[in-house]
Amino acid sequence: MAAKPEYRDRPDVEVALLDALVDRGDEGMTVLELRAAVDADIDAVEEALSALKEDSLITVESEEHVRVYAHDRVIPDPDAPGEERHGGLVDTIRDRLGL
Repeated sequence: MAAKPEYRDRPDVEVALLDALVDRGDEGMTVLELRAAVDADIDAVEEALSALKEDSLITVESEEHVRVYAHDRVIPDPDAPGEERHGGLVDTIRDRLGL
């Protein structure tokens, strides 16, 4: 599943992070898991996470381990009409490979 279309006009790394977090739903992801899921260096991932947090599109919880979650408003409602996925070829391949 991908982030809502209104959040897809951001830089590629930010969109990839949001998509990865939306796919994980309630589980969230660690920074290392995000780094593995996104094809970008750690500095780009860190910069993108900072921008997303500043814009309140992600939440960070640091209980036992630091976990990052997509904000509820970024996650599309699967039952809402007209909210269909607007991913490209790369997104389709990633989904089919389970990445």
